[in-house]
Amino acid sequence: MNLKNEEEVLDFMTRLLERLHQAGFDQQGSHYQFVYVASQPQAETHPCPPCLGREKRAESSATTLYPAPKRGVELLPEVLRTEKAMAMWRKVQAVGYVDEDYQPTISRTRAALLADAMAERLGVKEKWKVFETLWNRKYMRSDYNLALTQQQSLDFQDELKSVLI
Repeated sequence: MNLKNEEEVLDFMTRLLERLHQAGFDQQGSHYQFVYVASQPQAETHPCPPCLGREKRAESSATTLYPAPKRGVELLPEVLRTEKAMAMWRKVQAVGYVDEDYQPTISRTRAALLADAMAERLGVKEKWKVFETLWNRKYMRSDYNLALTQQQSLDFQDELKSVLI
């Protein structure tokens, strides 16, 4: 495939994301995001376009076409809003594991490991239900079990121990 200009690349990526969405990859709470950088100083972010409809490229220097909804502290479940929990949130935000809206910026398996580690330290009884609701995901227990079989995930668990001291 020979893409001649930025507009063709953007259209190609949008079609690709639509196909991924139609194939059901979006059904477990994941989303897709890519940043399009043109030869001119423009950037656009597209999370899962089929869910939100297509829009034309904006002419501003940095445009988010499909912004994610902001989730404030008040939307955290009470068990994840305690003083101890908020200290943990600040730590994992500082290292880039979650964004300012408390949404994971890491892979599904790592997010499941993070949820498990936080729930363990906070004494959350229904950890999967709590985090699946917060992060709009399903099957986090399966993600966790898969993570336990991956060496890189086991290394991440060690990393989490030092972050969540």
